Amino acid sequence: MQSTRKRILEILKEHGQATVEVLGETLSLTTVTVRHHLDVLRSEGLIEEPVVKHRSTPGRPQYVYSLAPRAAEHFPKNFDGLSNRLLESMRASLDPDRINLIFDDVAGRFAAEAPPPLPGETPEQGLDRIVTFLDAKGYVARWERVPEGFLLHTTNCPYEGSAAGHPELCAMDMRLITSLLNVEPERMGRVVEGCGSCSYLIREALEFPRPVSD
Repeated sequence: MQSTRKRILEILKEHGQATVEVLGETLSLTTVTVRHHLDVLRSEGLIEEPVVKHRSTPGRPQYVYSLAPRAAEHFPKNFDGLSNRLLESMRASLDPDRINLIFDDVAGRFAAEAPPPLPGETPEQGLDRIVTFLDAKGYVARWERVPEGFLLHTTNCPYEGSAAGHPELCAMDMRLITSLLNVEPERMGRVVEGCGSCSYLIREALEFPRPVSD
């Protein structure tokens, strides 16, 4: 990202909001230049539409700018570090059975957020529904037909930086996929093993449970 626009995001992150005039003074730029950078950031969805702020003294109203949720992607995160520390603490203080129960619960909670099957849903429609759900969770999923049945791929591991040293995360994903499919698939590859995706082979006929009517 261009350095001036990056600095504008940092100022808005620190102060919550700012006017064109404040940004100009902070960056030693003209208001015309600041507005140009703000227009670019708005077009990229990184800042919100400005809110009009009326002055307490006579003069033109000011426009106040703030960050959009998408701007969070441009600030450093340490989720992998935190995840690794939490998992290490769990291993140190809990027995394996207890850890498995915790991850079973997490997988169940994830699966419960998925939209229910539609009446008369075909296997293909069910897989489309599951892929849409997994995409929303950051997995970047797709499926394909193969001679043995279906292959479900997830090409992005949301916790790739932690999964290599913590196989319980991959086991949790298997439980999640099994719950979504209503059948246990066969794992064919994992991202942490250098494969292009985590892949699951579904040999059995897919039969999604009918939604419960009110």
